[in-house]
Amino acid sequence: MSSPRILFVVDAGPLVGGGHVMRALTLAQALQAQGATCSFSGPPAMTSILDAYAPDMARIDAADLAQDSTSASFDALVFDHYGLGEGDHRALARGRPVLVVDDLADRALGADVVVDAGPARRATDYLGLTPDDARLLLGPGFAAVRPEFAALREPALAWRGEPVQRILIAMGLTDVDGITARVVERVRPRLNDTGIDIVLGAETPSYSGLLKIARRDPRILLHVDTPHMARLTAEADIGIGAPGSSTWERCVLGLPSVLVVLAENQRPAARAMAELGAALVVDVADADFETAFDRALMKLLRDAEARREMAARSAGVCDGLGAGRTAEIFLKLIAARG
Repeated sequence: MSSPRILFVVDAGPLVGGGHVMRALTLAQALQAQGATCSFSGPPAMTSILDAYAPDMARIDAADLAQDSTSASFDALVFDHYGLGEGDHRALARGRPVLVVDDLADRALGADVVVDAGPARRATDYLGLTPDDARLLLGPGFAAVRPEFAALREPALAWRGEPVQRILIAMGLTDVDGITARVVERVRPRLNDTGIDIVLGAETPSYSGLLKIARRDPRILLHVDTPHMARLTAEADIGIGAPGSSTWERCVLGLPSVLVVLAENQRPAARAMAELGAALVVDVADADFETAFDRALMKLLRDAEARREMAARSAGVCDGLGAGRTAEIFLKLIAARG
């Protein structure tokens, strides 16, 4: 099979965020670098993200998904969608190789390959949820991180622990419940001249309000649908973000971070990162969230040794080469089944 054709079925939206699309896109680009051809199908929010980050990526309208996926147009499928399970996977794949990207281990999967980058994930978590011969690619070593992060890894790690000059706030492309503005309002009064880089989408709840604030606060730079996330992460001294797929980006570059848990499915990975000493974790659902957030932020601002230690521990979690590893394994399976 000279150029396998792979269909990605992904989810995105105000409630689930844009992380599914971004990590799927990273895997798709790794597959294409090794000779595959990829297409995407998903809700309108997916289209907006692809328009911003991969305008040339082929798409299939979700309404036409069943017909297109069961035709001869594709040789394999990749699912990054928590709302789909074994029945959906098998119905769309019809015997073709399937890779499922997951974090939950909470439902049966019709997968030949499962990728779960959670640092605490174990094979026993999927016992009875996958076919006996399914291959499990577990842990941050298989996290889909864009190659530009690994390219900046060495210089970024060389100066971690220096005085804090820039803070990166990136709470997710969809800014669930306007959390970005809420975090920024906690951070601003606690800084002097420290710069604040804020990453968010143009259609997010926080955008208009933060745009007004940025116009009168010279410390703030807004980065809207930015393609420069790797550079911003490398240049930052402290990061604040949700414990989703961007966690592994921060780890690759050893960025000392406060992880703000926004959803139930984020808690296991956040807990594991805290236990490893690779991040400080606060939960937006806790009654004392604001106090806990302030405490975590001030610790990283004031304690250079804590930042250096956290940088080393987080860098040890993920090297940023997982997408290539996953792509190689899946393509070998496709070829064997072709």
